[in-house]
Amino acid sequence: MDKPSEKHLHRGHGEHRGHREEHRLKPAPLYNCGMRLEKKDARRTEQRLAASKKLDQMTALEIVRLMNREDRRVAAAVGRELPAIARAVDAIVAAVRAGRRLIYVGAGSSGRMAVLDAAECPPTFGISKRKMIALIAGGRRAVTGAVEGAEDSAANGARDLRRLKLGRRDVVVGIAASGTTPYVLGAMKFARGRGSTTIAVMANRDMPLARLAKIAIGVEVGAEVLTGSTRLKAGTSQKMVLNMLSTAVMVRLGHVYENLMIDAVMSNKKLQGRAVRILMEASGAGVSAAEDALRVAGHDMRVGLVMLKLGVGASAARRRLKAASGDLRTSLGE
Repeated sequence: MDKPSEKHLHRGHGEHRGHREEHRLKPAPLYNCGMRLEKKDARRTEQRLAASKKLDQMTALEIVRLMNREDRRVAAAVGRELPAIARAVDAIVAAVRAGRRLIYVGAGSSGRMAVLDAAECPPTFGISKRKMIALIAGGRRAVTGAVEGAEDSAANGARDLRRLKLGRRDVVVGIAASGTTPYVLGAMKFARGRGSTTIAVMANRDMPLARLAKIAIGVEVGAEVLTGSTRLKAGTSQKMVLNMLSTAVMVRLGHVYENLMIDAVMSNKKLQGRAVRILMEASGAGVSAAEDALRVAGHDMRVGLVMLKLGVGASAARRRLKAASGDLRTSLGE
């Protein structure tokens, strides 16, 4: 057999070397045993926090210090969304003044935050329960326990709003930490179709929920100490935002005098005592005068306050309030 030429040997050696380099640089296949690898989750609330990767090896003090440090980031993140929150307040105030409703929609922890806020506003501000409503995926059972698969149905979100006979000028606030919850997305799509004002509260801004909202409130709190547990920083941010929305709305609607709950419902002795103290603070009257005014006013603090500040009877106080369309400061001449 003829000996191979040097040229042939050189070419062959290069080909084999190139083949080995190509083999070495070739990326690993995106499958293993027939299963493709999943792309990294884009939701920041599902990502891992580097500082807590050894969470299970920390002492109790180390855990709570870490959580406290992370929680301090929440208020700053909410602060960056104040302009959007203020726009949402103005939109809700306009709707309620026009006789429309505020409707929260959420699932899981987000839904429970919504239910809590909606439940506390009627006794705090004296508004009708029909004006502020919270929908949670899975209904009442989901308030105290998990309802399997409830948040996975977009159709149910639309169905629940349809049952409320959603109107064009109602406001729907969709609350979802991930910004991807099907139940909330279904409700928001239905609301947009009806021409309702849509507001989104979430912890992942660049997600489908934001694109369905006229006003998007994206509080970027980052990864959770316990990966994916959005009842933590995300839940805290939602509570803070809902506190701002409902409180600012009720103040702008006139349900507060100075910083006092002038329309609070007196449903027990503790709250009756608070009502007396509110009248004392607002008018400068003593305890006996405040108690008498509250009794004569039929436990209506607005009427009682006009009586005390202007020195008029209950009937005259009611006439002044009626003439001012219920505006307390106008009826007081302030």
